[in-house]
Amino acid sequence: MPSARRTARQSDLLRRLVALVAAEGFASFTLDDLAVRLRCSKTTLYQLAGSKQELVREAVKYYFRAATEAVEKQVADTSAPADRVVVYLNAVSAQLRPLSRRFLDDMAEFAPAREVYEANTRHASARVRQLITEGVAAGAFRDVHAAFVGEVVAATMQEIQRGGVTANTGLSDADAYAELASLIVHAVSS
Repeated sequence: MPSARRTARQSDLLRRLVALVAAEGFASFTLDDLAVRLRCSKTTLYQLAGSKQELVREAVKYYFRAATEAVEKQVADTSAPADRVVVYLNAVSAQLRPLSRRFLDDMAEFAPAREVYEANTRHASARVRQLITEGVAAGAFRDVHAAFVGEVVAATMQEIQRGGVTANTGLSDADAYAELASLIVHAVSS
């Protein structure tokens, strides 16, 4: 059973696993394949998680936890309300850019990974709602219904996640987030 605290070696292995599955997806890999590609034993992988499914979920959680930290750091370094919304959504876009289509498709088809992505999407839409509310309170945005804007953002993010935006527009997930940032800021600006 994996321990809650990871060694430096385990953390490095998890980072390498995330890089591998982000680039190539995960559905086609067996634990044997992953052990070979990561140059470790299956026992070492089992120290991270008890099964391939749990290992994939851990990798997805790790990716989005790190992505959230990077996004929030950029927002913390920004003060103007409109800039905060743009920075937030553009930072989300930047964090999604390295994810391959294969990884996104695998994640959409694998419930434990999809649940992590959906939870992250809910958090992101709530964060946009919060940024809009702060901007309205500061007088930087017109008096919009921040919860409604947040719901529009959430619906768009979910459609991006499902691949509908890519299918209908040809935009990558990352590019769709950049377009969403522009749309929202222009919609709420005075």
